[in-house]
Amino acid sequence: MRSTTNRSESSFIVKMLRNLVLILLLIVFISIVYNFRNRESSTNVALLAEASASRSMRGVFIRDEQVLTYSGSGALSYAVADGGKLGNGTVIANVYPNDEQIGIYREIESLTKQLDILKKIQNPGTLQAAQPSVLSDSISECYRSLIYDRDMKDYTALRSEMEELLVEMSTYQIITNEVANFDQQISDINTQLAQLSAKAVSPTEVKTSDRPAYFVSYADGYEEELTPDKLDSITVDELRRITDERLEDDKIVGKLIEGYGWYLAGIMDNSRKEFAVGEELKLRFDNGADLYDAVITDIRDSGDPKESIFIISCSEFNYDLVQHRVENVELVKGSYRGLKVPREAIRFADVTETPEPVEGQEPTEATTANTVSCKGVYILKGEQVEFKKIDVIYEGSDYVLSKLHENDPDYLTLYDDIILEGVDSNGQ
Repeated sequence: MRSTTNRSESSFIVKMLRNLVLILLLIVFISIVYNFRNRESSTNVALLAEASASRSMRGVFIRDEQVLTYSGSGALSYAVADGGKLGNGTVIANVYPNDEQIGIYREIESLTKQLDILKKIQNPGTLQAAQPSVLSDSISECYRSLIYDRDMKDYTALRSEMEELLVEMSTYQIITNEVANFDQQISDINTQLAQLSAKAVSPTEVKTSDRPAYFVSYADGYEEELTPDKLDSITVDELRRITDERLEDDKIVGKLIEGYGWYLAGIMDNSRKEFAVGEELKLRFDNGADLYDAVITDIRDSGDPKESIFIISCSEFNYDLVQHRVENVELVKGSYRGLKVPREAIRFADVTETPEPVEGQEPTEATTANTVSCKGVYILKGEQVEFKKIDVIYEGSDYVLSKLHENDPDYLTLYDDIILEGVDSNGQ
């Protein structure tokens, strides 16, 4: 009887111990999962990021401009694109009796280019000097240049590369006997040119440039008002009144922009003295992602510290820069690249620093160690918490960028686990 009782008590104790072990294992598992999730949510990996220090304003273009007109009778055919550079005597536009004549001349121009290319291909000197292997390499090089010009938005060079690629590929077809020649195509183009020339009439007017300048195919009425010699007297009210509209006048051909420089005027808060006269910066406009080098030539007080008049000069020209009178612009002071650190993670801690030894001087107790308060973050390294200094090079709204010190273990490094919360100034 006693034996049975002992076995029952022993079995009960074993079951109790087994259940207790299971409970303890469950608690350990839950603790691990909880700590893992808590660590995941309270840390942030240090990664490289880029930022720009910039301010935006409404900018007004001010240039030395002269409106160009014609009789107003007939249809205009432009020979120069907006932003194009003119020389003395350069043809800006031809005036034809009607739009049909413009179409005829454009077709003649296109066919003439095709004819020139075909004649170049069939030039005996081109064919005699051509070798398949050399042409193959040249075609590859032309293709790479074409892609590069496309990415750089150099459309003039792009057109030239396309024509060169066509010549190389067509020449390759002839010397590899894929085609005999292009005599039939040349004959057909000559026939078309003869037919079109019979229908074409001479332009009634030809507008040319009488000096070197840049060209824009519209006018807005501010050409005499917004000139560089009036920059010193322009007011806040005048800048706000200016709109981005174009004149509707059938006699206007466009306008000439003289000189290589232009100005941008705008109103901006400079009460914190973030900008100064003579400071170099870059401009980025709403209509594109390109950056343009510029310099601040004047910052004038308007009476309100939050409304200073900025005058900025630039000497770059292209199509995008002459399409508007008024445009939002971003003034980029500089671009920064560093480790992104959330503001909430920044702490201060006392760090013992050892200065570099001076050659020929014996180190003393005062020079061997120095305790200073440093800005930094706490990181999780395995199961240990460590303090790492940061070198702030840019401050955003909720983060900063820290300079990357690759060879200094005291500073934050790439992929460190930054602790966001739960650590005081003592690292506890």
